[in-house]
Amino acid sequence: MSERPITQPPGAGRKADLGKDFGQRSLLTVDTEEEFDWNGPFTRDRHGVEHVPHIARFQQMCEAMGVVPTYLVDWPIVQAPAAIELLGGAVKAGKAEVGIQLHPWVNPPFEEEVNERNSYVGNLPPALERDKFLRLRDAIAENFGTQPLIYRAGRYGLGPETARLMRDAGVSVDSSVRANFDYRGGYGPNYADHPLVPYWVEGGERDLLELPLTTVYWGLLRRQGRLLNPLLDRIPRGRGVFSRLGLLERIALTPEGVTAEEALRGIDMALDDGLPLLVLSFHSPSLAVGHTPYVRSEADLERFYDWFERIYTYLEMRAVAPTTVAEIAAAAGLRDACQ
Repeated sequence: MSERPITQPPGAGRKADLGKDFGQRSLLTVDTEEEFDWNGPFTRDRHGVEHVPHIARFQQMCEAMGVVPTYLVDWPIVQAPAAIELLGGAVKAGKAEVGIQLHPWVNPPFEEEVNERNSYVGNLPPALERDKFLRLRDAIAENFGTQPLIYRAGRYGLGPETARLMRDAGVSVDSSVRANFDYRGGYGPNYADHPLVPYWVEGGERDLLELPLTTVYWGLLRRQGRLLNPLLDRIPRGRGVFSRLGLLERIALTPEGVTAEEALRGIDMALDDGLPLLVLSFHSPSLAVGHTPYVRSEADLERFYDWFERIYTYLEMRAVAPTTVAEIAAAAGLRDACQ
């Protein structure tokens, strides 16, 4: 079988069959990372992990709702004793999962220049990408006592050699594809034409499973969303106008910059389209005030938590049960599915 880079859409027949009993489910992923200036340049040292104790409230909420979150942790988090204790305890209790998230600018070895292009780890020389990945994987296994099953490249920065690296490293699930987004303007990959359903990455015998983040189009022109979306980028305030007129809106299933009302519309579209899996995501620094553009006040933080309450109440009403990476991998028949 010829190998197609993981950054390209898969060929026909690669959709993963999760079985008729799987139904429609949701997966909650957390990009668990250091705090840094979202509007500033990338740096190796100007970051912190002050928000980590605030993850406890979020974990408690998830446990009360019967949701097992997947924490995709990066190097500064793996080195933080508070994170090891908090998240490690939840993982050991079976109330959370842990996976890999690679921010190359803060992950050793430090051999590359720190800049926007190199913030996408897939742009680095393959040997350096591999070295950073393996160091992080091994640190997670040592500090959290479990072999990570899932990976998400920081900034969704997959590269042409990432799939081979993951196979060699024994990490069988990826969730770096942000379908319906194009990051080429900042040296990143283009996911505008990738599917929303789980699928098998080409190059192996169904041994690497992709779980794309869920982003759908809503509106009268939603069936033309992938055609119109690039055009709206060239029209000043085009997205806002089309959204207000109910013509076209791109909705990601995240509490960051997406209201609960918008997310509920997105869920309806995803379920009506028959997606078997909804992948929700956000960044852990948003769980404390002042670290991301989305949570600048206590009122913002309460709205953030209210988002989850409303979304999961609605998912339960629509008979969409929460799931885990391990359950998805087992349903797909993925080898070595258990962590």
